[in-house]
Amino acid sequence: MNDQAKDLLKYKEKLENNIPTQFHVRMEVKNGEIILLAQSDQIVRILNYLRDDGLCRFKQLMDITAVDYPGRNNRFEIVYQLLSIKNNRRIRVKIYVDETVPVLSVSEIFSSAIWLEREVFDMFGIRFSGNPDLRRILTDYGFEGNPLRKDFPLTGYVEVRYDKDKKSVVYEPVKLDQQYRSFDFSSPWEGTEYVLPGDEKAGEVS
Repeated sequence: MNDQAKDLLKYKEKLENNIPTQFHVRMEVKNGEIILLAQSDQIVRILNYLRDDGLCRFKQLMDITAVDYPGRNNRFEIVYQLLSIKNNRRIRVKIYVDETVPVLSVSEIFSSAIWLEREVFDMFGIRFSGNPDLRRILTDYGFEGNPLRKDFPLTGYVEVRYDKDKKSVVYEPVKLDQQYRSFDFSSPWEGTEYVLPGDEKAGEVS
């Protein structure tokens, strides 16, 4: 174990000893990052603590995203990425929710959460109670469905584009173009049969 990993473990232990027991959190170090697993109804209090506590000072919310696991009872894993510039630390907070119960918005703690929660709402359909502007942000007005759900169909929807010839917005069936994709199932050790861009110059070197 190198010095950086030891330092990360020591910091994790300090956090575990410092976080109030009523939060009922679990912490682990994975892939060089501290991960805090929390209960969904405690997310506002936990992020508020992580922002203000002197040992933490995670004052920047870098991102909110989600992962869909349809086979689980709580199918959605919501991930909050926090950064402490003062302590030069990062922490990842995870909660697990189903598709029926809204999640508490953290927009009163981090104003940037308003747009980040809108993106998760748009892509996954997860609702955030308390968000002052919860509406779609990436898809078009009137769009149906949530594109990053695992059960989202790839056909039966329309896409919107501006047609220069018609000089208007047109709605067309979604097309998944494949002509630019090259599926190569050969072993990576054997190499490809076709010439990769730039490799044709190798034969010119004498």
